[in-house]
Amino acid sequence: MPANDAAASSINHLRIITKVKRSILPVAFLLYMCSYMDRSTIGYAQLHMSEDLNIDIGAYSTAASIFFVFYVVLEVPSNLVLSRVGARLWLSRIAVSWGVVCVLTGFIWNTSGLYISRIALGIAEAGLFPGLLLYLSFWFLQEDRGRALAALVFAQPVALILGSATGGLILDHVDWFGLESWRWVFILQGLAPVLVGIYALLFLADRPTKARWLTSAEGKWLEERISAENAGLVARERGAKDGSTLQAFRSPRVIALSAIAFLGSVGNYGMAFFLPQVVQQLDPGYSATSIGLVGAIPYICAGIAMLFVGRASDRLKSRRGIVIVCLAIGVVGLVSTMVFRHMPLLGVTSLCILAIGIVSYSPPMWAFVTEILTEKQRVVVLAVMTSIASFGGFAGPLLIGKIAAGSSVVSGLVVPAICLSVAILLLALVRPPANTESKGIVSDVTHNDNVRRVAGER
Repeated sequence: MPANDAAASSINHLRIITKVKRSILPVAFLLYMCSYMDRSTIGYAQLHMSEDLNIDIGAYSTAASIFFVFYVVLEVPSNLVLSRVGARLWLSRIAVSWGVVCVLTGFIWNTSGLYISRIALGIAEAGLFPGLLLYLSFWFLQEDRGRALAALVFAQPVALILGSATGGLILDHVDWFGLESWRWVFILQGLAPVLVGIYALLFLADRPTKARWLTSAEGKWLEERISAENAGLVARERGAKDGSTLQAFRSPRVIALSAIAFLGSVGNYGMAFFLPQVVQQLDPGYSATSIGLVGAIPYICAGIAMLFVGRASDRLKSRRGIVIVCLAIGVVGLVSTMVFRHMPLLGVTSLCILAIGIVSYSPPMWAFVTEILTEKQRVVVLAVMTSIASFGGFAGPLLIGKIAAGSSVVSGLVVPAICLSVAILLLALVRPPANTESKGIVSDVTHNDNVRRVAGER
């Protein structure tokens, strides 16, 4: 005991978390950034690809949506495999395989080939986001997890900024070896995840005790602290009727949050897939480079806002309220974009408002979700919830495309505006667990009279 006490006293929590942030977050960030770049790549390629392959807005919306068919189906199996074989191997496999598929998309020659490549991309990339959520829960204590998730999701605006800027530049300036410029958008942006996947395979660690950059005492301390938190969740799981993984899906709270994740994704992917077309309609005189640079502005604003939202989420411990505010900002941005569709300056300002709301809501939303699930529940429930959210990526672009086919892309934004409004109403009805120290799904009936605190309170 004296030796153990001495070892424990020498442990510095801040130093360990700093090491974890420096070693784990950059790789997770790059993986998620590359995935979002690949998803938005098609939006810029479509500006020229539509002419070469004769793809109208309806066919484009189908191609954007079809990605999510197998992506959704394979999310849960992918997370189960990750928990068995380890994050290092599985996340690396995901990155390399989807990068290869993206590169090969640059060599398609008709609409059918585009559909096939999108399906293959969904199969290859399935499980990345829930896998990253699960992986971060192996490394970060609950008190640090909100900021870790904010850092991860910050990859969204960064990816879309880079994707917008580089996509437009490639379209206007890259036509090497006789290949059309839109093909190089897929080829060049598909190489990045292959390189990141190889790096992850070589340097990523599965658990704290396996990390070479932590001392054995530090790795053991961190893993034991996280295990202790999980033990508290298991204790609550045994004492509550809805503590099992199966029963978690019967919780009205989980059902509502799953619906909210779906509705939020309709807005998120609607913006990611159609932003280039919206910017083009604001001013038809824009070149591809101009569309890319203007399209990056909303995501620059969103990235700055996300940093403040992530910190506020951890400090105020009111994740639900912050998510509601972000979603409301998104609705305002969507409505104003439709109103100012023929006024470039006000239209871009409206897109900035939309991006701030729709991008910033994710970190507090997923932090809220992870705090009410046990470790056992997270493996499956997170995968199922992200699958449901991803289905919003299928339904949203498809509906937007159908509406836009008869008028303009901007008119299709009524779909995400309605979805985000419904999400706000649902979230207003969701009550976080009464005792959030345990952070597990508890019986909604047993604790109905005790629901007093907001998510994250201790």
